[in-house]
Amino acid sequence: MKDLFTTGEAAEVCRVSQQTIIRCFDTGRLEGFRVPGSKFRRIPRVSLLKFMKDNNIPLDNLESGKKKVLVVDDDVEIVELITEVLTRDSRFELRSASSGYEAGIATQQFRPDLILLDYMLPDVNGNVVCQTIKNDPQFEDIKIVIVSGVIRQEEIDQLLKSGAEDFIRKPFDIDTLLGKITECLQLV
Repeated sequence: MKDLFTTGEAAEVCRVSQQTIIRCFDTGRLEGFRVPGSKFRRIPRVSLLKFMKDNNIPLDNLESGKKKVLVVDDDVEIVELITEVLTRDSRFELRSASSGYEAGIATQQFRPDLILLDYMLPDVNGNVVCQTIKNDPQFEDIKIVIVSGVIRQEEIDQLLKSGAEDFIRKPFDIDTLLGKITECLQLV
């Protein structure tokens, strides 16, 4: 997936002329930067996406059409199982992370539609990750489903208050997991 666009590439994605993109860039309507020592302009994916949304430009040339799912768990077997199941389903594009720190970086770069989040990570718990993501306006549309062995209802309630859409208890049934994912992403 491309993260940086030339004005020509941005024009192709937006289905407008390169001059239109250059004009929007030069007037500040499309954020980006000039390559040091040259006149060339570069547009980060995030800026292009915002520009397209702000101007009601269809995203189909920018996005694959697949829903992006970030799996965050420090248990390699769980990550492999979920990845294997979701990879077989052509509706999803996947990434994984094994810590809260990695999840933060992956969220910035990958821009997932849904995060499957283990409650107990090596560096932070699910409440902190939920709150951090949900308190950032650029991530407010990301759905979060907690996947954990936590059994105390008050902890589950706190996770839901922190911004999680749903909770799945480990060990989980694959069909139940898929059902929760499709329901959260409104793929039903």
